[in-house]
Amino acid sequence: MMKLSELQVKEIIVVEDGKRLGHIFDLELDVDNGKILSLIIMGKKAGLFGKIDEIAIRWEQIVTIGSDVILVRRSENSPQLYLQNEVK
Repeated sequence: MMKLSELQVKEIIVVEDGKRLGHIFDLELDVDNGKILSLIIMGKKAGLFGKIDEIAIRWEQIVTIGSDVILVRRSENSPQLYLQNEVK
């Protein structure tokens, strides 16, 4: 069993190219089934006054959760993108 606070200190890395995406900010949960649907990370600011995007990584994209990193793969639907979608 793992706590959210333990997940939040792990860095998220894309396995295809080693790109560092950051750390978990939040989780998207299926409250009916008690399962994690997505990991939410903070995106980059767009411009000087741009808002910070929240980016969701689907649970299915996780390859492994190690002692200090979480390895994820690119979305199969959008291989050019690192992440599945942005949470609005």
